[in-house]
Amino acid sequence: MARKAKAPNPFTGRWRIVSMSAWDQEFIDEEEEGYIEFDQKDNGQFHFGYVHGQMDCCLTTRDGEAAVEWTWDGNDEMDPAQGRGWAIVKDDELHGMIFFHNGDDSEFVAKKAESRKKPKK
Repeated sequence: MARKAKAPNPFTGRWRIVSMSAWDQEFIDEEEEGYIEFDQKDNGQFHFGYVHGQMDCCLTTRDGEAAVEWTWDGNDEMDPAQGRGWAIVKDDELHGMIFFHNGDDSEFVAKKAESRKKPKK
């Protein structure tokens, strides 16, 4: 029996965090431009401010729309931190929430980052 081709994952790639409800852009970009990134194998990572996390992701739906949910483990100012999050794609932007276990939470919006491919010579 032939397998169905998997639909392309709308979340795959690097997304530039352009706003968060809990922190301003100066904090988001403190160490480097804030981002969230998803790979093809249900993993990902993010970095904003002094927070960096590795994600274990799961594709799902929210209100009938494609969504991604994740748990994460990482650090906040070099202290261990973990939590969860979710996101949807709406109007070509990534909209979601990130939660710190027993701590802060924030809505976020991110835009697809430009490809970093090197030009051919």
